[in-house]
Amino acid sequence: MIDQLWLIPLGFAAGILGSMIGLGGGIIVVPVLTFLGIPPTIAASNSLFAAFSNSIASTISYSKQKRIEFSLGLKLGLLAIPGTILGAVISTDVAPDIFKILFGFVLIASSVYIFLRKQVESKEKIISKQLILLIIGSSFFAGIISSFFGIGGGIVFVPLMIVGMGMSMKKAAPTSQFILLFASLSGVIVHSILGHPDFIQSGFLAIGAFFGGLVGAKLSLSVKERNLKILISMVLVITAVKLFFDSLTSGSLF
Repeated sequence: MIDQLWLIPLGFAAGILGSMIGLGGGIIVVPVLTFLGIPPTIAASNSLFAAFSNSIASTISYSKQKRIEFSLGLKLGLLAIPGTILGAVISTDVAPDIFKILFGFVLIASSVYIFLRKQVESKEKIISKQLILLIIGSSFFAGIISSFFGIGGGIVFVPLMIVGMGMSMKKAAPTSQFILLFASLSGVIVHSILGHPDFIQSGFLAIGAFFGGLVGAKLSLSVKERNLKILISMVLVITAVKLFFDSLTSGSLF
């Protein structure tokens, strides 16, 4: 157990970034655990515990700042639950190399989002039937990738709220953290029923992610994003390339 105390600072660092950008921190935790040889299903389920803990702390802080759209967040969170159940189930037998390739694409998409987030304009949108169908479908899909990859689903919810629904970034990231309360909790429950998590690792990650969430929510009010987003984007792309390289050189794909 003592040998795994390093998971607390990992969860803390991931929690800070996850809270600030609304992505839950799994994009940091999962690659690290995967590089250390932890099977993808265990890595994803462990990460969800951190995402859930992070979302609790972030929601507490952001609610005090009055930056959460609770009504919308509740609806999107509930819509995501069926997808989280499916994502946890299908993650059971995923091959490590396939997981690495798929997660590499998720990291690249995340880096593009982080780098371009300031260029995305939020404009008021008319809630049409087509938009409602998009919201329902996107929430279900976000639930799937939340449990399958252990990342919480913010990579879908934040752009959806900004581009699709006209919400400002100032409220989209905090609302995403509120949504992750539901998406990550349901994923945690299903993964636990299926026997996926390492509860010691999950506990340490959750401790760090909780305090990271508190810090990240405060930093989001004052930190200058330009240098931070460049650094994070570069790290994610490098990590994705490493995942691709590992999966292709292992020889198990062919």
